[in-house]
Amino acid sequence: MAGSGGRKPQDINADARLAAIVDSSFDAIIGKDLNSIVTNWNLAAERMFGYSAEEIIGKSILMLIPEHLWSEETDIIARIRRGERLASFETVRRRKDGPLVAVSLTISPIKNRNDEIIGASTIARDITAAKESERRIRLLMREVNHRVKNQFAVILSMIRETSKRSTHPGEFEELIRQRIMALSRSHDLLVTSEWAGASLFDLIQEHLKPFGHEERISLSGPLLTLQSNAVQNLGMAFHELGTNSSKYGALASEGGHIEITWAVETGPSAERKFHLVWHETSTAAGAAGPARKGFGTVVLQRVAPQSLSGSSSLERSPGLVKWSLTTPLEAIIVPQLGTEGDFSV
Repeated sequence: MAGSGGRKPQDINADARLAAIVDSSFDAIIGKDLNSIVTNWNLAAERMFGYSAEEIIGKSILMLIPEHLWSEETDIIARIRRGERLASFETVRRRKDGPLVAVSLTISPIKNRNDEIIGASTIARDITAAKESERRIRLLMREVNHRVKNQFAVILSMIRETSKRSTHPGEFEELIRQRIMALSRSHDLLVTSEWAGASLFDLIQEHLKPFGHEERISLSGPLLTLQSNAVQNLGMAFHELGTNSSKYGALASEGGHIEITWAVETGPSAERKFHLVWHETSTAAGAAGPARKGFGTVVLQRVAPQSLSGSSSLERSPGLVKWSLTTPLEAIIVPQLGTEGDFSV
């Protein structure tokens, strides 16, 4: 006599293997009849929805479906009765403890030995992480779109102002190239952090690196994470200051030094202010740069402070360049981030 109920041993072994596969699956596998009553429930379904097999087998699958989606189950059963297989579609289901979970469902008819449809098999995959990733990508794309439009406006302004102050096409081309490359350096820092901001220390280093002579530069101040607008505008300012220094100041002659300091200060009305000072000394007679007002001066005196809702001062004299900037702290730092310590280099 063959196995139990006249079944062959190989059939029983096949059923055991199938049951093992179902129980070890990472996806929830749920069986239900044509009245939407749960008949099968694997361990992954228990992990995903919080119900044990004893709690849910024999109960309606509607326990998992938010009320506003009950019509979805009616449509599923109608299509299963017609013998249709429902390809993967995304929806939400409710856990035992209440929260909704995003799932991808694939539903197929279950047939008996007489080829009659007696229920449905549902494979549910938790796609919460994938949906969150999609949400973050959409946010990043919106931010990138905003940033790109903003940079187009900045580049147009650069072209206009640089053309006014260039003496010949070659000078104009070189200055525009350098300034767009400076914007690119700020952009790279933001991309690396997925537009979450960049540290002020990294920003200064990145913009002064092309000029060399790091030993002549000292930085001192609290660790701050700058928001994207501050990264762009302070980056432009550091590029212009570095360019001037490499041509006429501390980075062009021996004996020069640049000291960059910043601090968070409290004003008379308890408002928090960001204060930065670029103090450059040099033995070069032309350290202050050319007498004519160039695009760099416009950036330092107007563009950077106005973009950051602050004010600035620029002092130039033989052997000295001093630029100071004061802005509201909230215009500079990423919300909920601020001083995390101090450093000096």
